Amino acid sequence: MLVYPSGVDVSSSTLRFLTARLRTSRRERGTRWRRLTCGRQALLTLAHLRCGHTYAQLATGFGVSVATAYRYIAEAVQALAALAPTLEQALQTAATKAYVILDGTLLPIDRIAVDRPFYSGKHKKHGMNVQVVTDPFGRLLWASPALPGAVHDIRAAREHGILDALASAGIPCWADKGYQGAGGTVRVPFRGRWVNLSAGQRAVNVAHARIRAVGEQAMATLKSRRLLRKLRCSTTRITALVQAVLALHLASSDRG
Repeated sequence: MLVYPSGVDVSSSTLRFLTARLRTSRRERGTRWRRLTCGRQALLTLAHLRCGHTYAQLATGFGVSVATAYRYIAEAVQALAALAPTLEQALQTAATKAYVILDGTLLPIDRIAVDRPFYSGKHKKHGMNVQVVTDPFGRLLWASPALPGAVHDIRAAREHGILDALASAGIPCWADKGYQGAGGTVRVPFRGRWVNLSAGQRAVNVAHARIRAVGEQAMATLKSRRLLRKLRCSTTRITALVQAVLALHLASSDRG
């Protein structure tokens, strides 16, 4: 395999943050020696999350075995995922906002046609359903555990307890037509063909769409990590990867 120098468009502050977290983790474990330093392990993990490079590519570039690269990345991902806020913690932050935006996204995975539970009829592809809560400015507040792509948004929101939590906290929420029947504080647009809606209903739907459009920035935040654009790992690892990306995003936002 040929090796060439490559750049990773990640800030040095993000690298320092993950390095400090790994250093703490090693201290707690009582680790004496590792093939890579905390800084190199952090860079290895960020390259994997940001660029989606395979373990074989990363192992060659960092001078370690494929098994070592896998183990180091898995360790760092778990350390980051542990920092991601729970839904209750996220809603405490959301309570200080005027409202939140709820939306779902499909993270594509490499599955074959027989894997029906992972096939999304809406997107016509296999993937994992992730629910996202953002603030009025489109900043990511919380991301849910991943469910099979065949699960609809309204069902996923109910399974994660998002709807009940929003209602209990009294937080207004804007969502799309996929959440029809959610009730509580969730507001959805009017259903029906555009030509069949009244002028007032059309105006409400236009205003609703403008509010919701801001939430797409959160989806862009997730998809900016090339690894999440096409996942080729076990579906059991996807939740930890999403939580790790969320923790990195929130840490960089706090520093900003």
